[in-house]
Amino acid sequence: MNIIDIITKKKNKERLTEEEIKYVVENFVNGNIKDYQMSALLMAITINGMTDEETIYLTKYMMESGDRLDLSMFNNVVDKHSTGGVGDKTTLIIAPIVASLGCKVAKMSGRGLGITGGTIDKLESIPGFNINLTKEEFLDEINKIGMAITSQTEDIALADKKIYALRDVTGTTESIPLIASSIMSKKIASGSKNLVLDIKVGEGALIKNINDARKLANLMIKIGKAYNMNIVCLITNMDVPLGNNIGNSVEVLEAINILYYGLDSYLTRLCIELASHMVSLGLNIDYTIAKQRVIEAITNKKAYNKFLEFIKYQKGDITRLPKSSKIYEIKGDKGGYLTNLSSLEIAKLSGSLGASRQTKEDTIDYSAGIIINKKINDKVSIGDTILTLYTNKESIPNIDTNKLFTISSTPNSNFTLIYEIIKD
Repeated sequence: MNIIDIITKKKNKERLTEEEIKYVVENFVNGNIKDYQMSALLMAITINGMTDEETIYLTKYMMESGDRLDLSMFNNVVDKHSTGGVGDKTTLIIAPIVASLGCKVAKMSGRGLGITGGTIDKLESIPGFNINLTKEEFLDEINKIGMAITSQTEDIALADKKIYALRDVTGTTESIPLIASSIMSKKIASGSKNLVLDIKVGEGALIKNINDARKLANLMIKIGKAYNMNIVCLITNMDVPLGNNIGNSVEVLEAINILYYGLDSYLTRLCIELASHMVSLGLNIDYTIAKQRVIEAITNKKAYNKFLEFIKYQKGDITRLPKSSKIYEIKGDKGGYLTNLSSLEIAKLSGSLGASRQTKEDTIDYSAGIIINKKINDKVSIGDTILTLYTNKESIPNIDTNKLFTISSTPNSNFTLIYEIIKD
């Protein structure tokens, strides 16, 4: 058995055996299979796919490539994962809400993948914040304050960590089998038996259409059932950015504002839905009751205070969020209603300002990003500022506003936030 034969087999659309998948994962982790060889296999998988059986085997051996976290000493443990999208800072908002209501949130998060932002990158923009907790520190924080968020440790699903980094820079981020095995190997190894999945669909997400989102949801539920997990999947809209702030430190600021002021927005509404399903699973209570408690936790600042406790516990200082030296405004050139914001184009623009990586070695400018000054269907006058850009670069690229947003004479009546909810 050798990697060349396995690459060729998948290139020819043939099914890989359990033994071949085990061989690939084990030998990539120990260094016998090189990055360029694994990249070729990932591309073949992206193009030709995998069966559910292959994906389950891939998940199994990625999960077994490292240690597993035992959370059995805690009650009411619940986890959440998003497939990632432009402006997705839901973890920063949801985890404090859920923890403030008596659930335990044990969250291992990742960095940015493709055009999507990573929770760890956002948290790392907070000066002093420790994103590299030891296993002991992670468990101690969950025990003491009810939540912890850390980067994926070296010994949890090690194969996924190495594969994840390659996918980010080889154009293989959008494969359903690779997404499913990446998410579920981490989640199984992380120990939670209750999981809410936010599957983003649209131009600003890894998944572009509803049918693929359903396929991914059902595949992850199938994998979860094999490990006695309770899973709820929400399929949500990512044709427009999630929230008004796109970047890293600016997204932290938006999360703070939502928790403190309870601002009504698409982002707030989605966070309430996700948190309600988490609390329902974690406390084993009716969804309606859970939603009432979630709204109360925001209104009475209980969730905001939990956020402050969490940041302080992990040594962060939100009073010193980095700020850019250059500010540019993008204005509307006609009146009407803002009926569309292109997630993809806004993500590209944010990246060009320094907010994301193009290669594994790139350094992120944590202060760079975009603030969207108008919401979908807001009234716009000529000269109104639609986007404010933050960067430390001396100049910005030429911008075609027609690609970034659409101003129409009538409002957009077709916007949907949550398409479907799928349960096991």
